[in-house]
Amino acid sequence: MKEQMGLERLTGLIAFARAGSLGSYTAAARSLAISPSAVSKSVQRLERHLGVSLFTRTTRALALTPEGRDLHERALRLLRDAEEIEQAAMTARAEPSGTLRIAAPLPIGLHVLAPALPAFRRLHPGVRVDLRLSDRIVDLIEEGIDIAIRIGDLTDSRLLSRSLAPHLLCCFASPAYLAARGTPIHPDELEGHETVTLRYQSSGETLRWPFRIGERLVQIVPPSGIVVDASDALVATLVAGGGIGLSASFIAAPHVARGELVPVLQGFAVERHNITALWPESRRANPAVRAFLTLLQQVFRDRMAG
Repeated sequence: MKEQMGLERLTGLIAFARAGSLGSYTAAARSLAISPSAVSKSVQRLERHLGVSLFTRTTRALALTPEGRDLHERALRLLRDAEEIEQAAMTARAEPSGTLRIAAPLPIGLHVLAPALPAFRRLHPGVRVDLRLSDRIVDLIEEGIDIAIRIGDLTDSRLLSRSLAPHLLCCFASPAYLAARGTPIHPDELEGHETVTLRYQSSGETLRWPFRIGERLVQIVPPSGIVVDASDALVATLVAGGGIGLSASFIAAPHVARGELVPVLQGFAVERHNITALWPESRRANPAVRAFLTLLQQVFRDRMAG
């Protein structure tokens, strides 16, 4: 009986740590792969045992009470220790297995990762892949993510990292649009064209178009008649004849292959080296993480070459 009670309290502390970090039972449940009601009941049992309220509950979110804030960091340490024990046990098995949680931006997930997952599963059928796509910068340690792919500068020194293949930023347009409006031969000529621009969901900022002109890197923000906040929406607009737009070549590649888009101003395209795979130190020896990192290197080389 004592062992069962101890296990319940441990479960409650883990649920409390994750709910406190993510701000809701639903998000904590998703992270722990259990139901929201299970998280709620575990936390309530822990509160009864401790004799304190850990959360102030509102209709929109959870907020830690003063007592909850005092205990949350200790509970987080417990959660990290538990995850490290789990990872050590997984490492002892030679064959990759278990759940592999991967976080990535939507364009990378759609065009690079998702098409590679069936091949990865055929190689490692014991691994269950949980792919989470969002422009939000996730906290790998608090949210239990095994590998994340990020585009841009890195700020979290707690993580291990590996640079992936570079990608090309180039302008594209539909053949019909270019037949009607002509093809620019220099970035300065974009002022006379319809353009479609991307706005970042995470920051609300408009993408600055980079061009390599001689030895200089020049960035412009054309006065676009259409602004969208998703890369695939931008490409779809270009295919429909919306004008000229800037895209990563791996996103536009399938449309180029079908003749729906053609590259524009290729001689001024810019190569970027800012796609990185990240993973926590505790996952260093995880066989599934190692196997997926190996796949990533090959997949990014193949996809980005397009």
